[in-house]
Parts: sequence; structure tokens; C-alpha cells
Amino acid sequence: MRELLLINITGPDKPGLTSKITSILSGYNIPVLDIGQAVIHNHLSLGMLVEVPAESASSPVLKDLLFCAHTLGIQISFTPVEDTEYEDWVGEQGKPRHLLSLLSRRITAEQLERVSSLIASHNLNIDSINRLSGRIPLENGGGTHRKACVEFSIRGMLENENLFREEMLAITDTLGIDIGFQEDSIFRRNRRLVVFDMDSTIITSEVIDELALEAGVGEEVAAITERAMRGELDFTASLQERVSKLKDLDEHVLETIARRLQLTEGAETLFHNLHNLGFKTAILSGGFTYFGHYLQKKLNIDYVYANTLEIEEGRLTGRVVGQIVDGKRKAELLELIAKKENIRLEQTIAVGDGANDLPMLGKAGLGIAFRAKPIVREKAKQAISTLGLDAILYLMGFRDRDELSV
Repeated sequence: MRELLLINITGPDKPGLTSKITSILSGYNIPVLDIGQAVIHNHLSLGMLVEVPAESASSPVLKDLLFCAHTLGIQISFTPVEDTEYEDWVGEQGKPRHLLSLLSRRITAEQLERVSSLIASHNLNIDSINRLSGRIPLENGGGTHRKACVEFSIRGMLENENLFREEMLAITDTLGIDIGFQEDSIFRRNRRLVVFDMDSTIITSEVIDELALEAGVGEEVAAITERAMRGELDFTASLQERVSKLKDLDEHVLETIARRLQLTEGAETLFHNLHNLGFKTAILSGGFTYFGHYLQKKLNIDYVYANTLEIEEGRLTGRVVGQIVDGKRKAELLELIAKKENIRLEQTIAVGDGANDLPMLGKAGLGIAFRAKPIVREKAKQAISTLGLDAILYLMGFRDRDELSV
């Protein structure tokens, strides 16, 4: 009668260890039904579920494996598995799988405890845990902009996703971390287009507020901007009102402001990697084309759609020309670019911070609220508030070792 055995091997990692173990199994013509291996700080953990055929008594196999483990200085154990238990495990195939990404400046035991407890409380199983971030030195581990990400592969049916996300958001608020949660699908591993808001997303400031400062109406315009980004005002009307206050501003001010724009942490790393890996990128902004094109050259961005300030005789007229890029238009542009590039919407990512970004965040395959207003964080399915823009690479499944040098 056949036997199903779960073999667990732990101990110091060394070259050739796996091949020596599997060569013994090979000598007895033993099928391997499942296998998994991980190495943490040069310590190996290897598991194999094997089927010992009826014609191969298990005793000689176990004896040979035990002797091999002894010579290698590792520990080995054997656990019998019932056929029914195995069939139940096989039956788990096809069930929904999700990926939960824990993002922080530094991973702590408390963060892991809170996240794993949340997963368990919703009757989900953790299949694997992987570190996507690089190894951190003890001294000045990564500096002020260090980043860390641990990814959980989760299996099971989530009965109340809204409650799960509410509890997840409560953890992020309490611990000052970010948690991404998305379906583990083929589209997650095959993104091709990433679109961004510009102001307070790619750059740290709101350009219209900078222009207003130069025009002497800084505080007044900034207050309107804040309310618009929180979704308290109609975006188009508020934009027209703010731009009207810039009337007669010298056009040379645009160049002055462009030169002092500060890129958001991680922006250069993110765009460098996206470009070199063949992704299409776009700015879809309620801001202004002059600054969008400035960033386009700086970051090698493929598309720019924004609002155009009207200029006559070297001065701003206080009006914008053409169709205003509001929230609805951003979502339309996302679809247009995806169609032009022959990219499915499930393969797109949208990133923004304001209420006018919600339509495109909702339409994209992966919508990310970045350092966003509360209403946007609550409604978007993904949010990053702790790390820089390059943390988006973690949500795409990239590891630090995959990143290309800037």
C-alpha cells in the first residue's frame, strides 16, 4: 500500500543539499507531490510531500534520508499524511488567492502580529511570506528613506471584504504603516500602463498654489485647492475661480516655478524602472501642461494631459483653454490611452491623491491613493502614505534586487 509522507528538513544551508536529498528519493522512483524551500539568514527550511509507492517499502528510504541528514548536519522529520487529507488539500485549488503587502520604514513584530491576526480573524490561510525589500544593514539601515516590504500570499474565501478593508485601514492608522491587498491574478503580474496625477503626487506641491503665491493671493487660493482636493467643491468651477486670480501674472514666472519643483521621494527610481522595463506612463493632471511637459522631459514620460493656461502678450489671462481635465476626463483619458496602446484596463495602474482622482483610481486595474486626502484613502482600494512613490513597485511584485540603478 502506498504511503504519503511530509518530509521537513531544517538546518544550515549549503550547496548541493537539495540535490543530495532528492537523489535518494530518485533512487526509489518516488514522486514529489509538493515542494517548497526558503532560506533565512543562511538557515534552510525545505518541505516535500512525497508518495512512496507500494512496491517501495518506506523503511529503507527513511533510513537513507536519516543517514544523509546526519552527514549534512541537518534535521529531518517525517509526518504521515492520510489520503483524505491530501484530497482535501487538492480540493483547495481554484479558491481565491490574494496578496497582502505590508509596507513600512521598518518591519516590526507588532506589525506582523496585527496583520497575521487580521488574516486569521477572517478565516484566511497564509500560504507563504516573502520579503520583497533588500537586506538592511544594522548601522544606519537605509537612512531616512529606508523602506521595507513583506508580502503575504493568502488563500481562502473573504466573506466580508469591506469589513476586512476597514480593519486593515484601522491598523495602518494606528501603526503608521501601509497595507496593500489585491487579488493574485495574471493581471497583477502583467501590468503595462501606469498613469499619475501630478501635483502632490509626482511633485510635492500644488503648482496652482505656487503660482498664487507669486500673484500675491497664496492663502486664498490654497484654501480653495484644499477644499477641492477633499471633494468639497466642484473641481472645474474651483479651478476656474483659482486661475482667474492669476490674471496678469508674468509668464516667466512659470519657468521660475518649474525649476524649483521638488520631486516626490522615489519618483526618479520609479519612472526609471518603469521606462526601462517597457511600461507606458502618463500624467493625467488637473494642473497645467507647462509643468507636465517639464516633468515629461525630466522623467521620460510617454503622455501628458493637463490644462492649458491662456497667455496673451506675455501674461496670464486668468483663463484656461480647451477641455478641462477633471475627474471624469481623467478616467476617459485612462481608457483612451489603454485602447491606443492595446492594453486591457486590468493591466493599468492609476496613482493620485485628490478627490478628482477617484474616477481613474476606480477604473484602473490597480488604483493607488498616494499620500492622499482622507476621503480618497477610504474609497481607494490601495493606499500608500508611509513610503515614497517607488513603493508602488512592491505592489507590482518587484523586489529591491529587481530594480535598475538610476
